[in-house]
Amino acid sequence: MNMHQRFAAPEGILVGAETSRWLSWLRFLRIELAAWARTCIDYWAAAAAYDDLSRLSDTQLKHLGLSRDILARDLSDCFRR
Repeated sequence: MNMHQRFAAPEGILVGAETSRWLSWLRFLRIELAAWARTCIDYWAAAAAYDDLSRLSDTQLKHLGLSRDILARDLSDCFRR
């Protein structure tokens, strides 16, 4: 019976500190992409809310405690974290 086993890592496979740095970079990338996606979703929601509220009359906005003059600012502040 002839057995050929490798006891060393083949070339091209990251081991040790290199793997740790690679995984750390991937984790950072995943966190940044998730934050970017959340920001896009928040701004999309603010734009949709502005579109709906901008159609209301001044009286209806006042009843809701909003003013047409600062509607965009109020909505953008609402969606910021």
